Amino acid sequence: MMIFRGQQDFIEAGGEFWKEFGSHFGRLHVHPTGGYPRGLPEIHMIYRDENTVYFDNDHTSTTQWHTDMSFERQPPGLTFFFLLAHPETGGDTLFSSGVAALKRLSPGFVAYLRTLKQIQIGVDPVALNRAGRRKRYSRRELVTTVHPVVRRHPVTGEEALFINPECTQSIVGYKKEESDLIIKFLYNHIAAGIDMQARVRWEPATVVCWDNRVCSHSALFDYAGTKARRHGARITPQAERPIPALEGLDLSGA
Repeated sequence: MMIFRGQQDFIEAGGEFWKEFGSHFGRLHVHPTGGYPRGLPEIHMIYRDENTVYFDNDHTSTTQWHTDMSFERQPPGLTFFFLLAHPETGGDTLFSSGVAALKRLSPGFVAYLRTLKQIQIGVDPVALNRAGRRKRYSRRELVTTVHPVVRRHPVTGEEALFINPECTQSIVGYKKEESDLIIKFLYNHIAAGIDMQARVRWEPATVVCWDNRVCSHSALFDYAGTKARRHGARITPQAERPIPALEGLDLSGA
């Protein structure tokens, strides 16, 4: 994850430039329901203010660790994000390393996780929006995919824990109670590992980029109840289908 301050020229260049810039890194992802600038569906916009229903949920916290659009057959890879408006205080973004999270686990447990596959469905928050205020913006049907729980990065070769509280539904081949036990442990492991997290405090003209294949993140809605706005744009080139960690490993001596 990299943070670039003072990028006013980049931000003021506008949507067509953002599209051209992002396309250098791959085919740009088009969000199934999200808002976008007129004529530029490849640029995903986020907007939160005092009237946004996103603040209302059934959980004790608005923190939601996730990887963007991981349910897609080819989820985004390198991701660029910047805010056009942000609260004077609060509204930070947390990032967690899937590589570091995996390395903290016992070797035997990592070997076990390498054998697991997960079912991911684009249901939260996408499906909820389809049935609610953003239903009219639905552009395509959502997909269900089977992804590895541990993926291998095609360039670095590093393994990363790849699981998404928003989209992961179950572990393939396991009964619900068994699956829930594994998933909950991994979610808690990511959330509790503050020593493998980074926190971005937003300033004007800041652009953040990260590799969505190996990072989880969560926005902080600690400004809820104020009149502050959090308005930003995301450029998300798609990457390859997640590569299982076991692919390419020499198991001849195992």
